[in-house]
Amino acid sequence: MRGRGDDGFGGMPGVRGVAVTCRIPQRAWALSITGLLAAFSAACGGRAAGPPPAPPPTLVQTADVAQVPVEEKSEYVATIQSLSSTEIKPEVVGELRAVLVQPGQSVQPSTPLFQIDPDRQRAAVTSQDAARAAQVAAMTFAKQQLERAHTLFNAGAGSQQDLDQAQANYDAAVSQLTSLDARVQQERVTLGYYAVRAPSTGTVGDIPVRVGMHVTSDTLLTTVDRNQDLDVDVSVPLDRAADLKVGLPIEVLGGGGAVIARTSIYFVSRRVDDQTQSVLVKGKVPASAGVRSSQYVRARIIWRTRPGLTVPFVAVVRVNGQPFVFVAEPKDGSLTVRQQRIEVGDIIGDAFEVLGGLTAGQQIVVSGAQKLGNGMRIRTS
Repeated sequence: MRGRGDDGFGGMPGVRGVAVTCRIPQRAWALSITGLLAAFSAACGGRAAGPPPAPPPTLVQTADVAQVPVEEKSEYVATIQSLSSTEIKPEVVGELRAVLVQPGQSVQPSTPLFQIDPDRQRAAVTSQDAARAAQVAAMTFAKQQLERAHTLFNAGAGSQQDLDQAQANYDAAVSQLTSLDARVQQERVTLGYYAVRAPSTGTVGDIPVRVGMHVTSDTLLTTVDRNQDLDVDVSVPLDRAADLKVGLPIEVLGGGGAVIARTSIYFVSRRVDDQTQSVLVKGKVPASAGVRSSQYVRARIIWRTRPGLTVPFVAVVRVNGQPFVFVAEPKDGSLTVRQQRIEVGDIIGDAFEVLGGLTAGQQIVVSGAQKLGNGMRIRTS
């Protein structure tokens, strides 16, 4: 019994509380829990608890690992060279009067390119022409004297000495006229050099000179390149020199890495460049490749072709930088995947070359690999 005011009911007045202690037998507790479980089972439709059902197989696409030809190749920086690239330099000295072409202009043989001041040379030609005219007159007079000496000698009125002297004077006049003719011709040819002309068909290069400049035979006026005859020059390191031979394929690459020309080695240098320790090889490039003389390009030399394995980019999953693929294998009447570590090599198109970890004929997942885990069941479409 509790005292008054300590009734266990919050001290309510007029109420006398009685402390009661209940003891429930252990068997009664067990029966009560069993009843609760039965009630829960009935509420859930009468199903007993068990392991969760297995997830359905994941839909993926697979492909067989096939053996394909794999090219062993190396890539180098190369230079396009024109077989008909001509440096245009003047043959004479003088002031540049006119530039008659523009860079990039197509020209034909003998097209005028530059004009150098010809006034002084024209004066020299005029002077030589005058000297020749005087010599022609002197020769004509000597010829007349010779004919007169012959007449007098035949008539007995002239001596042999006079005849010989007249003959000598005429011969000297003829020789001097011949010399002047050669000199006049030389001066006229030199005058022609003051008009600089294209030596062949081609395209005009850069023009580093300007009107009014004093030019000499060492002054580069421009270049004329013929893009129809082009070479690709590749410097190959000395450690691959033993593999070089005429006929090896060369691929010339454009800006995006696409192949813009295919050719083969037609020349292998017998000398080693002592500055770069490399060997020069050449291949012909067609004008349709769209390259220009002195242009830098990338070139691949294909050393040999051998059988190998490749896997598509999308089939490779990287874990901590290590490449893996999922190999599809039959198990208990269904397909499961096994994560397989592989070793990859060069990129071939849209695939990696496989150097280890797979064999030809194995089936790998090529679509949907990102949602797979080791041992999962799959189904193919």
